[in-house]
Order: sequence, then structure tokens, then C-alpha cells
Amino acid sequence: MDTEYHFMVDFTLPDTLSEEFMSLIPFQRTLIKDFFTEGKLLNYALSLENAKLWAIFNANNELDVMNMIADLPLTRFMKVEISMLTFFNSEKEAMPSFSMN
Repeated sequence: MDTEYHFMVDFTLPDTLSEEFMSLIPFQRTLIKDFFTEGKLLNYALSLENAKLWAIFNANNELDVMNMIADLPLTRFMKVEISMLTFFNSEKEAMPSFSMN
């Protein structure tokens, strides 16, 4: 039986975002959406100010994470660091309560 773990992937963006990089963003977003839908991705955050992108993946091992990020078209432009997390806590977005008022 495979056990899923959480892995934090720390991407460092290039100093300059080339036209090629920018043209691949829609393809990246499509794959990210697919990863969320498939339960492979839990969190995805970008800070242009710090030239960083962070993602938390569900995977059985680091090789699975490497294979997923290799599929992302922007990975080849960035430095990548993968860390297995000891734990990952998050609060799910609460649904707003319906009011009859």
C-alpha cells in the first residue's frame, strides 16, 4: 500500500521573465488546475516581489514530485528545492452561512 506524504516545492523564478516564460503561463495554470482536481496539489502561492513560487504536493515519494514538476512547463526556467514535510496543517475555506434575513 502506498502512503502519501506532503512535499514543499520552493521554486526560485528567473531574474527576468522572458517572452517564452510568459507565453507558457496558461499551460502552467492548466496543469496546476489539473493537479488540484486530482488531489496531487494542496497549495500554490506566488510572490513576484520575492521571485518565489511555493507549492505543496501530495505524493508517495520525492521521485513522484520530481516527475510532476518536470511536467510543468515553467520548471525548466526556475531553481527548485524539494522538502518532505513532517506535517502540513491548513484550514479549509468555510462556506458562508446562508441567512434568510
